[in-house]
Amino acid sequence: MRKSINAFFVAAGLLFTANIANAQQKFAHLNSAVIIEAMPEVKAARTTLEAFGKTKQADVEKMISEYQVKLKAAEDKQKSLSEANKETVGKELQAMGADLQDLQKRIEDARAKAQQEMEAKNAELFNPIQVKADAAIKAVSKEKGFAYVFDTANQALVYWDGGDDITAAVKTKLGISATAAPKK
Repeated sequence: MRKSINAFFVAAGLLFTANIANAQQKFAHLNSAVIIEAMPEVKAARTTLEAFGKTKQADVEKMISEYQVKLKAAEDKQKSLSEANKETVGKELQAMGADLQDLQKRIEDARAKAQQEMEAKNAELFNPIQVKADAAIKAVSKEKGFAYVFDTANQALVYWDGGDDITAAVKTKLGISATAAPKK
């Protein structure tokens, strides 16, 4: 009996201690998408990325135009095929077909390479922005004494009731007007 009473008091003490520790934890939430959209660096990064993408697209379109010209030439050559020039024109058509297949493969390779380069450029431009925002979020969280900060932008948080929204404080830390609308 005495052991069970001691166990009860130990369990109650641990539960009481855990509740006190939990009561001291501060929670907050923010929307990182709103913060990042308001950063002036985002507009510049998007402009650079769009220009880079247009350059890559122009390169691919140039190759497609070349393909279309060669395809038209092959179709015209096909029309000139007759019994008299069958052997000569046939060999030329075969060579044109091989050239078209090679060009088609190069177009596919260029598209894949352009996609990879776009992804790399995106990371190059936007990773520093993300790092800067993360640093500001951590700084504000520490300054305000929050133990946990949830990001509502990624919808990982299913339910929250209350808590402090520190989105404006992080924007202020980044030197962005707290009321600034996201720049597109």
